[in-house]
Amino acid sequence: MSRRRHSDENDGGQAHKRRRTSEPIEIEDRLESLICRVGEKSTSSLESNLEGLAGVLEADLPNYKSKILRILCAVARMLPEKLTVYTTLVGLLNARNYNFGGEFVEAMVRQLKEALKGNTYNEAVYLVRFLSDLVNCHVIAAPSMVAMFENFVSVTQEEDIPQVRSDWYVYAVLTSLPWVGKELYEKKDVEMERILSLIDSYLKRRHKTHVPMLQVWTADKPHLQEEYLDCIWAQIQKLKKDRWQERHILRPYLAFDSVLCEALQHNLPPFTPPPHTEDSQYPMPKVVFRMFDYTDAPEGPVMPGSHSAERFVIEENLHCIIRSHWKERKTCAAQLLSYPGKSKIPLNYHIVEVVFSELFQLPLSPQVEVMYTSLLIELCKLQPGSLPQVLAQATEMLYMRLDTMNTSCIIRFINWFSHHLSNFQFRWSWEDWSDCLAEDDLDKPKPKFVKEVLEKCMRLSYHQRIVEIVPSTFAALLPSNPICIYKFGDESNSSIPGYTVAVNLTNAIKNKATNEELMNILKEIPNPNQDDDDDEGVGFNPLKIDVFLQTLLHLASKSFSHSFSALAKFHEIIKALAESEEGKLHVLRVMYEAWKNHPQMLSVLVDKMIRTQIVNCAAVANWIFSTELSGDFIRCYVWEILHSTIRKMNKHVQKIQKELEEAKGRLEKQHKRKESDDEEEDDRNSDEEDGPLEEQIERLQEKVESAQSEQKNLFLVIFQRFIMILTEHLVRCETAGTDFNTPWYKNCTERLQQIFLQHHSIIQQYMVTLENLLFTAELDHHILAMFQQFCALQS
Repeated sequence: MSRRRHSDENDGGQAHKRRRTSEPIEIEDRLESLICRVGEKSTSSLESNLEGLAGVLEADLPNYKSKILRILCAVARMLPEKLTVYTTLVGLLNARNYNFGGEFVEAMVRQLKEALKGNTYNEAVYLVRFLSDLVNCHVIAAPSMVAMFENFVSVTQEEDIPQVRSDWYVYAVLTSLPWVGKELYEKKDVEMERILSLIDSYLKRRHKTHVPMLQVWTADKPHLQEEYLDCIWAQIQKLKKDRWQERHILRPYLAFDSVLCEALQHNLPPFTPPPHTEDSQYPMPKVVFRMFDYTDAPEGPVMPGSHSAERFVIEENLHCIIRSHWKERKTCAAQLLSYPGKSKIPLNYHIVEVVFSELFQLPLSPQVEVMYTSLLIELCKLQPGSLPQVLAQATEMLYMRLDTMNTSCIIRFINWFSHHLSNFQFRWSWEDWSDCLAEDDLDKPKPKFVKEVLEKCMRLSYHQRIVEIVPSTFAALLPSNPICIYKFGDESNSSIPGYTVAVNLTNAIKNKATNEELMNILKEIPNPNQDDDDDEGVGFNPLKIDVFLQTLLHLASKSFSHSFSALAKFHEIIKALAESEEGKLHVLRVMYEAWKNHPQMLSVLVDKMIRTQIVNCAAVANWIFSTELSGDFIRCYVWEILHSTIRKMNKHVQKIQKELEEAKGRLEKQHKRKESDDEEEDDRNSDEEDGPLEEQIERLQEKVESAQSEQKNLFLVIFQRFIMILTEHLVRCETAGTDFNTPWYKNCTERLQQIFLQHHSIIQQYMVTLENLLFTAELDHHILAMFQQFCALQS
């Protein structure tokens, strides 16, 4: 009994101990929840919630000060849409506890320095804005904030730095002014005038070569497509003219003015922007997306003008909500629709414009593209009576402006629209778009868009369903029936070379013949290249590849899985037949011939063949630019294949680089162990261990160099082929005296831009090679201009 009682006592003691240790964690979690949720829907007013929370936090400061500091610094960075709520909370805490206010300001400045050194510039913008709004809450003295802005603007005077560095510091200052401009001008008008004057002179002298590459539309009508710094500058100029009066920023601190104005203020420590280094990676410039104005939302509140600060504030807050909640589409949609002050603005129009501005942002959307589809679907579910109509209006406007829309953005529009339709039973008023049928060239943007949308819809449904949903007048734009074309299957083709062998091969595969038996059957096929003088003639027999691959793809045409299994089962034979570069290219030609009516099958088969090393990335690039594919050259699936191929190559290089870094890390750890251990025997063991690792590093180093060489070669092949076909087109048009700016030319040049933009971080490593070998001064200026625009993105 005594033993059992002793055990029970111990158990009770442990449980009590666990409760004691978990209690602080529970309190910390409660604090985090209270801080993160303040400002959300509540039965009490925001002001009373803030006052209550300030009281709770003040009481917990003696025990949980570091935790509270950490949470407040995190929300300043991660929940910028509630900026003024948290600055008010900090203001109330500062009024009650001056030392805490000082520690918070120091922590924020420390966090800002870390963000700038770590190249997290988006977060750094929010931190600067938060610090500036603390001036309104009487936490930070206005003169010290002005001094920080002066230091930021002084970056524009630095020499030998990229323009994007100066751009960011100017942007950080300008985008803080809607919140704090009035307060700073009241206290330090002379200094602020000098700051704005310096910004003005900087904006007048900066280069804007990059703008055409980043515009969603090439035309400035009906809405001007402005460079982002020009736009925010115009908005700040108008705000200044209006005496810094704006109506859309929630300012809860005004309710506590009598308390806050009594508080002691802190001076920001002197802040010097970190110097530019080779590792600095600044945000790329942007072009502001405009889709609606006040005429598009005739009923209800008026949409603020494009140069009003209110437009910037609303859009910025909506972008922040998406950035904070993009992983949870339901929460994100609910937060967007409960935007504060929604009764004063046409909120649905703003939301749709902001979502499309992110979806179409160049070079890349901030989040994965499918997120915007799921978000718009969720918004339609939450506001079924109003938002679908605004979305339909936006879709119609995008369709009407296809002629001047960037090809990369058209592709995203196609992907979004087809996916969206698939969630609403493919219902659409197709007759409204019958104008595309009157076009004489089906490669023009409108008919091409409808054709590609229907093809994407087929991927998300099936061929007969798509035939049924569109009017019969659209028959010319319907996708082909996705069936395998087997040229050896028709007896009328019995005279074509290889027919008899194809029949024998079909029977042998059905009877589960071995690879050796199949190779023996293929030996019956003569080599049409054997009389050629080229070296590859002996190893490369196009007819063998033709017969074997056509037969195999036909037998496995039932599904993707059947095709994958066939490639895996007969991998050895296909590899042997396609050993040479010409052989690899011919494999792709034969595959295209069999499946040209099924673009999705082509995409997945090319992907599988690269993974199983039947073909290589350079062969795919050469095939895409070959004459056999010229008829499909501007179709979407071709570029899906090319971009997928480039991504695979990039991932392959990154994987080997990571393995090399890990091996070097292990060697370094061994050396440290060796240094800390003085015993001779252990030294000898370490030397023995070092040997294999050093050999492994050497092998990996060679692998990395080989992969990087292959990667560089891939980009060289792609850009060289682009230059060749564009130059040929320009020369042909000049000779014939016709306009070179055809739908094909627009599509082709914008596809070249897309390659630059989507893979910019990799391509920048090879800029010198590209400039010396391909994009030389002798090149036609139309093509060279695109390379110069790309170079300007990070200059």
